[in-house]
Formats: sequence, C-alpha cells, structure tokens
Amino acid sequence: MTARAMPLIVAVDTGGTFTDIAAFDMERGEVVYAKALTTYGDLVDGVMACVAEAGVDLARALLVKHGTTLVINTLLQRSGARAALVTTKGFRDTLELARGNRTNPFDIAFRRAPPLIPRTLRFEVDERVHGRGEVLAEPDPEEIDRLAEAIAGLDVEAVAVSLLNAYRDDRNERAVAERLRRRLPGIYVTAGTELTREWYEYERCCTAAANAIVGPRMADYAARLERRLADGGFESTLYMMGSNGGVLSVERTLREPIALIESGPVGGCIGAGAYGKALGIPDLIAFDMGGTTAKCAVIRDGAFGLRSPYFVGGYDTGFPIRGSVVDIVEVGAGGGSIAWVDEEKRLHIGPRSAGSDPGPVAFGRGGKEPTITDANLVLGRIGAGVFLGGGLELDADAASSAIAERVAEAVGMGGRPVEETAEGMLALGAVTMTGAIRQITVERGYDPRDFALFAFGGSGPLYGSLLARELDIRTVIVPPEPGNFSAIGMLLADARLDVARTMIRDLGEETLPEIRDAFAEADRHGAGIVAAEVPGAAATLARSIELRYRGQKHSFVIPVTEIGDAAALREAFEAYYRDRFGHSDSAAPVEIVGIRVSAYAQTDKPALARLPRAEDSVGGAAASRPVWFGAAGGWIETPVRRRAALPAGFEAEGPLIVEEYGATTVIGPGDRCIVGGLGEIRIAIGD
Repeated sequence: MTARAMPLIVAVDTGGTFTDIAAFDMERGEVVYAKALTTYGDLVDGVMACVAEAGVDLARALLVKHGTTLVINTLLQRSGARAALVTTKGFRDTLELARGNRTNPFDIAFRRAPPLIPRTLRFEVDERVHGRGEVLAEPDPEEIDRLAEAIAGLDVEAVAVSLLNAYRDDRNERAVAERLRRRLPGIYVTAGTELTREWYEYERCCTAAANAIVGPRMADYAARLERRLADGGFESTLYMMGSNGGVLSVERTLREPIALIESGPVGGCIGAGAYGKALGIPDLIAFDMGGTTAKCAVIRDGAFGLRSPYFVGGYDTGFPIRGSVVDIVEVGAGGGSIAWVDEEKRLHIGPRSAGSDPGPVAFGRGGKEPTITDANLVLGRIGAGVFLGGGLELDADAASSAIAERVAEAVGMGGRPVEETAEGMLALGAVTMTGAIRQITVERGYDPRDFALFAFGGSGPLYGSLLARELDIRTVIVPPEPGNFSAIGMLLADARLDVARTMIRDLGEETLPEIRDAFAEADRHGAGIVAAEVPGAAATLARSIELRYRGQKHSFVIPVTEIGDAAALREAFEAYYRDRFGHSDSAAPVEIVGIRVSAYAQTDKPALARLPRAEDSVGGAAASRPVWFGAAGGWIETPVRRRAALPAGFEAEGPLIVEEYGATTVIGPGDRCIVGGLGEIRIAIGD
C-alpha cells in the first residue's frame, strides 16, 4: 500500500487518568484528536475507545505510535511476572546488598523495599570474567541444564541472566541465556548485556531483573494491541514510544520492554522541544500536568536531557535502571490528586489520585474524596458544561459539598466560604509543583528565571500562570491542544537507539585510537538497527563521550562531532564543568568513562507548521462567569473565550478564561496574553 492510500499517522498516549489520541491526515493536513478515560481492567480497551471517539479509520493508517504507562506501573506495583535470576557464583545477593548505603540516614524507621527477585529464586553459575575483560572460566553446559531443570519446577514466567563483568565480554552471559532459552521454551529469558553494556554490577543486575519482570506482561499487551488494531483494519507498522524520545519496533520492545519505562511523558518533551525551536525560544521548562501526576523537564537548545541510572520509585526507596531515560521529575499532583486531612488537622494534596475510576467527585462516577479538579470547578476556573467538549458534565454542587464536608470542616474552616478552602487546595498543590520545577532546574545548576514555562496536559494551563509567578518566570506558553499534547509530540517522534559502552581510560593521545574504533563499532550497531526498523530511511548519528576528573564518582556526557585530539576533548569537558559548577581544574587528570552514540531514523510525521487546531466542538460558551482570584479581591466577573475562535495576533489582559477540548487556560489578573502564529498562547506574567 502507498502512503497516499493510507494517509493517517496516529499517536495514542495512555496516561494515569485519560488515554489521548492524535491522528494527522497527511492528504488534508488536518488533525483530529480525542480523550477517553483510561481503562485499568484492560488498557487496550482505552486505546480502542479513543480510536472510536476520534473516528479514526485504521485501514488508512500508515503508522501508529503508542506510549503507555504499563511498564512503570507494573514495576511500581510489583505486579509483574514471577521471575528468577541467574548470576555468577558468589554474587547471588547482589540485588539484596545493593549499594550498601543508607539513602535516608535521618529516618530511624527507614527500610529498603524488598529486592525485585527473592533469594529463593536467585541462582548461581560457575563462571568468571576478569574486570579487564578476560574470560577466566566458561560455564559448564551440564550445569546450565541442571539449573534449567530446577527453574522449570518453580512456576516462573521469566529468567534474568546477569553475570559479573559481562559488560566487558558477554560470551559467557550469551551462552547461559541461549541455552536456557532452548531448555525453557515458553519462559521469557533476558540477558543484561542485551540491555546495557555499562558498568556497575548492581545497576545492571536490577535492569535485567526488571526487564524479566515486565517482559511477559508487555508481550501479552503488545499481542492483544496488535490483534485489536488488526481487527479494526490496521495493516501497517506499530511503534512503541521509548523513554529516550525515540520509537521502537514491536520486536525490539519485546526484547527490551524496560526501554518503555517513561514511555508516556517523553512525548510532551519531544513536542515542547519542537515548538521551542519553531518559536525561537530554545530554553523551556516543559510542564505536563495531567489527571494523576505533574511532570517537568528542562529543554535546552530544543533538546531534553537523558539520565542513567533512572530510579524507579525514587532514589530513597526505589531501584536503578541503566539506560537512556528522559531526565524528568514527577510528583503526585494532578487534577485527580486527592485532598486529605491528617490526624493533626493538616491539609495534604496527593500523591493518591482518584484516577479515572471513580475519578473526581464532580465526575459523578462514585468519587467521594475532593480533588484538584473539584477545587478548580468550585472556583469557576473550569466550566461545568464544556469538559471534554461537553462529553462529561461536571457537578459543581457535589464538588463544593465534598470540599466543605471533607476538607473545610476537618481543618477548622467550616464557617468560612468554601472557595477559600478550594483556593488553599490549589496553593498547596502549587507548592508541590514548584518544588518539582526547582528540582529539575536549581538542582541541575539552572536558574528557572532564565526559562519560559511551557504548560500542557489537561491541567497544566490551569496552573501555568500561578507557577510562573511563584518562580518569577516571566513567560508562559500554552501550545495548541494542550490536553492531547503528549500524543501530538509522539506524532513527531523518530526511531532512536542509544548505544553506550563503558571504557575506563586516561584521556591522552595514546588512548584515542581505541576510542575511535569503539565509536565506529557503536555507529555500525546503532545505524543498522534503526535502519532496519524504518525501512528506506537513512540513519543519522550523534556522538558523545563520558568524562570525569580522575578520582571523582560522577561523570559528565559531552557531545562531540569527531575525536580530534586529547586537548580539544579536555577543553570541551572543562568548559562544560565550569558552566555547571563555576570552576574547573586545569591540572587534574581527566579520565574517559565511556562512549555513547545515538542513532536516529526519520519516520513519517507532519510538519509542525501544518498541525492545525481542530474545529471547535462546543458552541454557545458563556461570554463571562464569576471566577475566584483571592489575591485580587475574590470573585471577579471574567471573560470566557473559545480558543478556536481566537485568531493569530489576538491580545487581551487578564483575567481571562480560554476554553477548548480537554483543557482550560487561566490568564490571571495583571497578566497579558497574545496568540502566536502557530496557535500558541503566550502569557506575559505581570508584576
């Protein structure tokens, strides 16, 4: 089939509360989109509900790109497969010993979470690879067979193989994994070096174990998704959204499901970077507030950062994953975050969320606990009859009663107007969110005042101006269709593979030939895989080198175009170090830690300038309504405009409410807004 016969590109993002879809018609240059409540019983049902809601003809789809929270939720909930671990003799307890540090030294009740795989399911094999990469002892095939027989009787669904120093030479690890696959048909077997060739035994072991735990569930999910899409007429290519900002084939997803650990939020980062470049604003804070969480990332020069390791469940109690994961801070403060009062009559917001079932009280689906969405409705910031294009009527009276009974009375404000309590809920949520933004900026060495705030998600535009004022940020940008923006970002994603190799070497001219050879090998490996995943596309490559001062624990990744001489590499490293810390040491020896190559292959996608705003799906919106702005004196009669009716160049001074399908933008008193050429709303924060 030709692209003309199948002119649709479809992106679907499954979030904690809503599942979003964006579909671009390449012939007509039109985008359609929809939202549906996420179906926890079967996430595929939510995907197909979105397809139906948007009226997408899957038979015309050239590509489907899909981001999902399945992997991260499986690991956070410890609900994955029963898995076994095979490791080198003497290293059975690597997962349990971890780093041996106490991450929270001031909490006397602190306890680590249990290891991913219990000791009864951890096994040893007699083999050894030296730290220099020499194979000292090969595994005995008969021992592997006995091991397979023992594992077969334990009712496990998956096996992780992670052997000591396999990142230097993986022959032993491959031999064990391949023999186990032959001896254990039907059981998911994964090897650590198939996922990462970086050092640190504990982190690599955790990565392999986590991949085994999510592997069977992802295989089942992908099979059901492909089958349901095919039943709807889809006959082309399905890609999954990777945590590094690139899409993966289903085949690679099944081998490396851990690569989808932050599959959902990365779409918004891609879109924010693209809009930042197009608008000439390269430095942004991407702020995504949905129904369950709020997430933020730094965009510099149009690109977001990656980090490794990534800690699932947080640094204190979580576990590390080695791999390229978007550098993002996530907090439990979304539209569905629940307000609750503790025994000391202190008000808290989240991290528990009402999710999609039962949802906020205003949804009328059985929810009893008030949420951020309920507070926004009570304050007039959200209109009761326009949510999701009018498809979900909100009950303001029920929301007001829940806040009065469960929050105001509990904290001793029962005799005060309920809107004061609702505003306090928003203010407390803002504290959590500004803390997250400071963590992603100040703790990374950035001043948030040097950035524009790029607010999206179903709830992000409600909070954008408030957060910017708290952080002294002067500009807020709200993109078109913010409620579906992560799905729109996925439309723009290319295939990507990150190849990393640990190579501990002194930085000197004598080591550069080996580094050049390693880069050449990584180039071939990465380019070959992404070219195979996007037939006919040429791969482009981006190189970087990981450096540190000798003796330091932390290293830094420096982009490079070519490996010229050692002096140029050192100069680039010291310039980065000075920019980050304000000083450098020209006398201290510099050490190479490893090399990295990112390989890209372009997928079919719309040009950013061609992404139109959808037609307005709700007519007859109120011209104004009372909205509560406590700092400005209370209730203010505030103009309400439909976003689809605002032409490029439209300007106004706040207060102003701008409504659209899936999101509402609040422009506060004293702020000014203008609609830009790409349909974005730019808000200048007043003094």
